[in-house]
Amino acid sequence: MSWDEPYGPLIGTRVRVLTWNVWGESGPWAERAGRIEKLVGELAPDVVALQEWAGRRLGYEHAAAAPGCAILSRWPITRHEDRELPVGPDAVVPERAGGARPGRALFCELAGPRGPVQVFSVLIGSFRLDESAVRQAQVRALAAFVAEVTSRKHVTLVCGDFNAPPDSDELRMLTGRSAPAAPGLAFYDAWEVAGDGGPGHTWSNDNPWARPGLLPGRRFDYVLSAWPRAGGAGHPVRCEVVGDGPEPASDHYAVLAELRY
Repeated sequence: MSWDEPYGPLIGTRVRVLTWNVWGESGPWAERAGRIEKLVGELAPDVVALQEWAGRRLGYEHAAAAPGCAILSRWPITRHEDRELPVGPDAVVPERAGGARPGRALFCELAGPRGPVQVFSVLIGSFRLDESAVRQAQVRALAAFVAEVTSRKHVTLVCGDFNAPPDSDELRMLTGRSAPAAPGLAFYDAWEVAGDGGPGHTWSNDNPWARPGLLPGRRFDYVLSAWPRAGGAGHPVRCEVVGDGPEPASDHYAVLAELRY
């Protein structure tokens, strides 16, 4: 390898990945479900990571599910495993009805045509602004899960709703801006690398389903990819926010990314 090709000749083919929190069966579910199915069909991603999903396969032959998370794939799923992401014993949160909520991560290894693809669908459970400590505990648990079940030889994608913006301590631990959540683990943020330069908000007060929450507009949903493999595999080349039209199907907008593969 030379200085101008540190990964070798770059791969020209891509994998298309969609991540979307689809808001369970809240609101007018039958109407929303039709919109979700229509958009996924139009976008035709190779891999779909869903959060708060009610179980439909959306035309994909290969699927795996865990409480609150699902992964749909064009390619066979060779193994899968899920973990609860606990609140954490050291997290200090205000006392209130219900308390802080645990998260969930679903892992699938896909038998893609150009080698295995390792994918996580993640839902970080606590959304309140004062629950960063809870989210950090869940991110550390997620990072330990990623380190345990993945190989650094293959493309690794972590997709989902983190309920935290990119400058939060939670995301900084995952994107190389602070000490990593697990040794040697750092990810590229597809929007940061290959987005259109806009804010990329996936939680927006322009969305009538999100507006009642009275939260500031934020980027909560991510496609994260591990350090590029040989040929630049896993490197983001395109990223966009989708599902943000005049009739949104969820309280979250979705993220569609294309990565070398």
